[in-house]
Amino acid sequence: MIRLLIVDDSALMRRLLGEVFRAEGDFEVAVARDGDEAMAMLAECRPDVMTLDVQMPRMDGLACLDRIMLERPLPVVMVSSVTEAGARETLKALELGAVDFVPKPGGAVSLAIDELGPLLVEKVRAAAAARLRPSHRLRERVRLRAGLSASPTPSPAPRATRRDPAPRAAGLVDRVVLVGCSTGGPPALDALLGPLPADFPWPILVAQHMPAAFTGPLARRLDKLCALTVVEVTRPVPVVPGQVHIGRGNADLILSLRPGGLVAMAAPALPEHRWHPSVDRLVTSALQHLSAERLVGVLMTGMGSDGAAAMARLRAGGGRTIAEAEETAVVWGMPGELVRLGGAEAVLPLDAIAGTLTGWAG
Repeated sequence: MIRLLIVDDSALMRRLLGEVFRAEGDFEVAVARDGDEAMAMLAECRPDVMTLDVQMPRMDGLACLDRIMLERPLPVVMVSSVTEAGARETLKALELGAVDFVPKPGGAVSLAIDELGPLLVEKVRAAAAARLRPSHRLRERVRLRAGLSASPTPSPAPRATRRDPAPRAAGLVDRVVLVGCSTGGPPALDALLGPLPADFPWPILVAQHMPAAFTGPLARRLDKLCALTVVEVTRPVPVVPGQVHIGRGNADLILSLRPGGLVAMAAPALPEHRWHPSVDRLVTSALQHLSAERLVGVLMTGMGSDGAAAMARLRAGGGRTIAEAEETAVVWGMPGELVRLGGAEAVLPLDAIAGTLTGWAG
């Protein structure tokens, strides 16, 4: 049985979510009305996984998550509103240590829960089996257990000096890096993009599974972290060195070729792809316009298999590929499938990927 603690200040949400998970037959469900009650229940019910509302009275979801990750780390799935403010809160929750998030249903909740339920169950199951990074916030946990106050988590600082790279025409791009990630992806993108130097010579296109309201704040956050320029793709933009292009949520990111050179575009999501932005579609579009030898695929943490088949084709055609190693992936679904298909040239822990890309580019 999977021991689940549902934390939500809405009695209706607690009841509906409880019904969803109890109907699965393998969940042992407990509920809490707010962060204070959740903290008091941790020792008693010893949950394997938790769903946590962001907006709650008394101790809100972020404060509760902060304490959990310092005092008793466990996998947490945030339930957040699909607004820009909700996106900022969710990204902060992922930075604090949450494994994943689901959008909170609006309108008639009792009707929307039928649509949300299967996704929530899938994400909570994946979170229950997720790998939490032992080193995450370790210094703060050690200080707390020594009776010292834990320093607040600092906002990420730029890890390399930004400079404007020399302009190059899109058509002269040597190679393009295609990155795919899902569950656990935002912190993984921090670790991938933060160490890359400002003169990294290859453009980077990123398909991170997210709703539309979340990818803009994600791109702005990463832009503050990185020496490279990070932008959300909402219109056709030239693909040039020194830029990272984040696919817009609820759409697909594709690479196209125009008279002036390569462009990154947001395309309407296709129903044959379950997750968006679709990694498979990004890689397939790139292979339509560039030889595999001019592409590098990086598949990182995420449940499912999106991107694995397309990156295996890329590798078979002579391209280069990296799969994140199981030891660092929050969920080793997508990169694990690439390895299973024999499509990974290198299987690397997260902190080694940026250095490998820089070496390959040199």
